[in-house]
Amino acid sequence: MIVFRYLSREVLLTLSAVSAVLLVIIMSGRFIKFLAQAASGALDPGSLFLIMGFRLPGFLQLILPLGLFLGILLAYGRLYLESEMTVLSATGMSQQRLLVMTLFPATLVAVVVAWLSLSLAPQGANQFQLLLNKQDAMTEFDTLVPGRFQALRDGTRVTYTEQLSDDRANLGGVFISEKRISADKSKDRGISVLVAEKGRQEIKADGNRYLILDNGYRYDGNPGQADYRAIKYDTYGVLLPKPDVSDEVTDRDAIPTKNLLGKDDIRSRTELQWRLSLPLLVFIVTLMAVPLSRVNPRQGRFLKLLPAVLLYMAYLTILIAARGALEKGNTPAALGLWWVHALFLVIGLGLLYWEPLRLKMASRRSVLEMARG
Repeated sequence: MIVFRYLSREVLLTLSAVSAVLLVIIMSGRFIKFLAQAASGALDPGSLFLIMGFRLPGFLQLILPLGLFLGILLAYGRLYLESEMTVLSATGMSQQRLLVMTLFPATLVAVVVAWLSLSLAPQGANQFQLLLNKQDAMTEFDTLVPGRFQALRDGTRVTYTEQLSDDRANLGGVFISEKRISADKSKDRGISVLVAEKGRQEIKADGNRYLILDNGYRYDGNPGQADYRAIKYDTYGVLLPKPDVSDEVTDRDAIPTKNLLGKDDIRSRTELQWRLSLPLLVFIVTLMAVPLSRVNPRQGRFLKLLPAVLLYMAYLTILIAARGALEKGNTPAALGLWWVHALFLVIGLGLLYWEPLRLKMASRRSVLEMARG
């Protein structure tokens, strides 16, 4: 029991440290991406941390299996390097018994991954998509930042304001540049530029929003040509797109697991198998990590780390590729994703029993050579 607690503590502590580092790296990259979208006006800056919170379960369900795999390699590699595993082997600790002890913390990780994969991650993805739907329905006043040019409407419109009131209803020093395209979107009719001393937002009884500009000019024409038109106005109204908030969730990873059960379509079956594959992945990578963690003290603890990581990446890559092939109908539905797990289960068993088998054969050769001598 003391040995079990010691090994479990080493694995879980290393798992926590590795997973924390991986989580920081991955979330930093995603946060920079969302931050760039917020800077361009595509996202509300105030919702960035909320978005990252919704995406966190989806990150963790993939990070924890890798963290456990690396945690076993690093923790047990240190024990082999410091000859602690040699002492345990002398007291009867076999690779199979070590695997059984390691399966207890692995089961704990698998339960957490199953909770994330089957429940929490779909909920987070659902809320994330709903938030993006609301972001898409925001008006220009919701994302406009004073003193910054912001491209709107897929880049066909650029808006700038020097000042913006706290309630985002009044603007000062307004500049709007918009491409004028024909109704059938087949012909570019030039550029229209609006400048105004101030502007304000008005909402009519029918729900339509208007940007009312005061004391300004409108310029219509084509860049590089002199046939432009200038109009001075006291008041000018611009119809703003009407917000259209959609509650529809289309992403497959945002569908609740209970809605996938009993479905016969290939997309639902593939998604359900993928969610079930992640907890199963934990046990198989544990089976591979235990024999791969065994190193010679003279070779160093990092000798097998790179091949082991490549093996893990091959497992995950093939699993993702099989998911895409199954969804496209290129793989028989009866095989599903289970053939990938079966393949790496065989590889794990081979790694587990190869070293004892090699030592047994070497011992038998030595006995035969001594007998001949």
